[in-house]
This record gives sequence, structure tokens and C-alpha cells, in this order.
Amino acid sequence: MKQSFLTLLMAYCCTVMACGKATNTPAPETGGETTKPVTKRRPASIGIVGDSSNVVKTTNGGMVLMGGGKDVDAAFKWMIDKSGGGDVVVLRASGTDAYNPYINGLGNVNSVETLLINTKELANNDTVAYIIRNAEMVFIAGGDQSDYMNNWKGTKTEQALNYLMNEKKAPVGGTSAGCAILGGFYYSGETGGLTSAQALANPYDVNVTLYNNDFLKAPYLQNVITDQHYLTRAREGRSVVFLGRINNDWKTAAKCIATDERTAVCIDKNGKAQVFGDYAEARPYSYAYFISADAAKQPEQMVANKKVIWSNNEKALAVYEIPASVNGGGSFNVANFKANEATGGKWYWWWVADGVLNKKDQ
Repeated sequence: MKQSFLTLLMAYCCTVMACGKATNTPAPETGGETTKPVTKRRPASIGIVGDSSNVVKTTNGGMVLMGGGKDVDAAFKWMIDKSGGGDVVVLRASGTDAYNPYINGLGNVNSVETLLINTKELANNDTVAYIIRNAEMVFIAGGDQSDYMNNWKGTKTEQALNYLMNEKKAPVGGTSAGCAILGGFYYSGETGGLTSAQALANPYDVNVTLYNNDFLKAPYLQNVITDQHYLTRAREGRSVVFLGRINNDWKTAAKCIATDERTAVCIDKNGKAQVFGDYAEARPYSYAYFISADAAKQPEQMVANKKVIWSNNEKALAVYEIPASVNGGGSFNVANFKANEATGGKWYWWWVADGVLNKKDQ
């Protein structure tokens, strides 16, 4: 009797334990595994919207030089139109993927992806170079142009960008620091910022850091230096010094294309430039400037620790000012900088007397 009771008790306990264990074991969902597969993020990518698979579209080359501040919608639409609606890649060395939804909302594109390339290793990554080469449009964000110079120069990223601009003929643009590196001559800012007052007082100030055609090879811009935030930060004087230094150091009569904030110079495949801008009633359109140095008009004084003198009878530099427009203001031939082909703007003479920039109508 006692043995039968023990046998029944053990059977009961086993049943209870088995039921408890079964209750804690989740039943698999229909179809097997419940864990979603992890998608491996591509090197340098910090976000993508749209279709991540590559598409091939016919592109129409062009360059955008944007002056910083508020982005110019019309300039991005201009680029999107030339991209054929393909894949857009945003390049930067710091910041977020905020451009992805913004650009995606401005037109019909296959995808917008942001690559944050902040090391030489990433800039030399084959997948990163592949993504850039297969883009139909590339935009370089603002930041610090010395980061781009230090991390991208001499790498596969540089090669990919030069391929896009010169062989694939895809639209490429940049704003602020991203615009600064698009000229053949460029100011790096690697030692710190530079004001017009500093540069005009001493054109060989330690912060006047200039480079000559050792990085990007944008069409029509090899003899050009760019400047940005132009009127907002009163940078006219420093761009004059840039041209004077290029003349002194490399014996070249270079040009400058300078854009104010909320302003973009859009250059088509033939070198024809128009100026697009952002407008608000309390904040009218701004301007872009096309500045020409003349080899026959040498600076009278462009030496270290002395104020700049560059007068040439108050006609040292010929400057064409074009007001921006949502539909593209004026026209300027960047391929040759010929005065008789410029329309929709106004010509000035600029000169420097004892470290002070002066301007007058032509």
C-alpha cells in the first residue's frame, strides 16, 4: 500500500514539473526563426533612404558651388535633374545624415546615402570608392575643409570624385567647406580661421594656407579658388589676398568664384554659370562674384608683415557681381571668364590701398 502511494506521488510530481516547463517554453511562430536577419551596414555609411541596390542612369555633368548657410533648394533640384534620378551620395567628415530626407524630398531619385569619411582608412576603402563611383550625384557637406584635405587627398575617395567629374560626367557640388575644396587652388584653413583684416595686414600670415592643384580636378576650376559665406563674413579682402598670393607664389593670374550664404553658382557641362538663391521677404537674395586677376597688373606690395598694396590705377581686379534668383540669375562663362559674355550682373573694379579694400563701378 505504502509503495503504491509513493509511486502515485512521484508520477504526480513529474507531471506537474513537465507542465511547468512546457508553460515557460515559447512556441515557435509559423515559418520557423523569429529573429530578423541583421543587415550589415556599408563602410562609412551613416544612413540611406530609398533603394540600396545600384541603378544606372544617364547623367549630365555640372558643378555646384554653394556659399553655406541655408541650403538652396533650387540648386539641389538642378543637380537632381542632371543626375537622371539615380543614386545620390552625400560626403562629409562630421555631422549627421540630415541631408538624406531633405534631398530625397526635392526630387525623384533612387536613393540618398550619407558617407562619413573621417579617416584615411575609410577614404581608401574599396566599398566606399565603389559607392561614390556608382553615384549619379555627389554633394559634399560643410564642416572643416582641412579634414577633407587630410583624410581624402591621395586616396581612392579622391580618385572616385575625379572620375565622377571628369569621366562619368555626374553632377558634383559642395557647400561651405565642401565648396572650398572644389577649386584647383584652395584655402585649407588648417591652422585656423582667416579674416580679411588679417590677410590684408599681412598676406603671409600663418593662417593664409593655400594649395595648388594637388587634390580635386573639377572641370573649369583648375585656375580658380573659391570662397564662401562671402558678404556675411566680409571675406572680400581675403579673397583678394588669395589671388595676390597665388600670383606671387605660383606666377599665375588666377580667378575666384565667391558665393554668399543662401547662394549657389551652378556651372553646366559647357562652363556656363547661373546663380541660384534662397529668398525670404525679410532676407532678400544675395550675390555671387566672379573675380579676375590680370598678369599685367601685379601687386605693388604683397610681402610678409606689410599691408597689401594692389592698386594699378585703382583697377587691380575686375569683378562681376550677379544677384541670385530662384530660377538662376545672370550668366557667366567660367570656361573663359570673358567680360563680353557676362549678363545679368554688374562690373566693378576692386583695389587695395594700404591694406584697405576699395570698390567702384566700371
